[in-house]
Amino acid sequence: MSRDELAQFLETELQLARVRDYCPNGVQVEGRNEIKRIVTGVTASLALLNKAVSLQADAVLVHHGYFWRGEDMRVIGQKQKRLKLLLQHDISLFAYHLPLDMHPLIGNNARLAHELGLQAEGRFGDDDLGWIGHSVVPEIVTVGQFARHIETCLGRQPLLIGESDEPLGKIAWCTGAAQGMLDAAIAAGASVYLSGEISEPTVHLARESGVAYLACGHHATERYGIQALGGLLAEKFGIEHLFVDIDNPV
Repeated sequence: MSRDELAQFLETELQLARVRDYCPNGVQVEGRNEIKRIVTGVTASLALLNKAVSLQADAVLVHHGYFWRGEDMRVIGQKQKRLKLLLQHDISLFAYHLPLDMHPLIGNNARLAHELGLQAEGRFGDDDLGWIGHSVVPEIVTVGQFARHIETCLGRQPLLIGESDEPLGKIAWCTGAAQGMLDAAIAAGASVYLSGEISEPTVHLARESGVAYLACGHHATERYGIQALGGLLAEKFGIEHLFVDIDNPV
């Protein structure tokens, strides 16, 4: 399919118009018009772009692209190297940030719930970005058991702030760097909240509120939405889809 047709489909599917974001969503770098093979990944790092070149991709589709609000606008340093590689090889870069987090079926929160066996019951926070529900895995009844389950599913040991023997109760989640939504999760009635990253104030709020916090990794929690989106394109349009997981411990 053509680059513009793909961009239009994704704009509609991810409902870009309804999302307030702090980066441009859609085509960030324009490459060749015809797209037969697409590489997906979490972040448009140089390592991912080099892999896309070696795989002869026509386009790269990521969750974390470029041109974030407040960043240096100059095309120098690593930004120059990344953009130069894309332009030299005529590869398009598509990036979808909050719209991919929020999608009800293939979004990061939806796919993380699928991986962990969570059943959503509602949403919370700005733009209903956070999800809340419960575990459908019957043998998981404590916070500690849930933490070990996350480690098994994601291949990464989460950092737990809270008591491991506490009953699990209501679980709230939001992937990536959503530690700032702990207040909103508490207000929504959660007894456990998980996200990707953690900040110094998060520890104190979790301890003082009695709501356990699980920092499960920004990258680790956001690997699944972009894979699902690439899979949808492959199924619907016959585009060859290759997911490349560039390891990131954060």
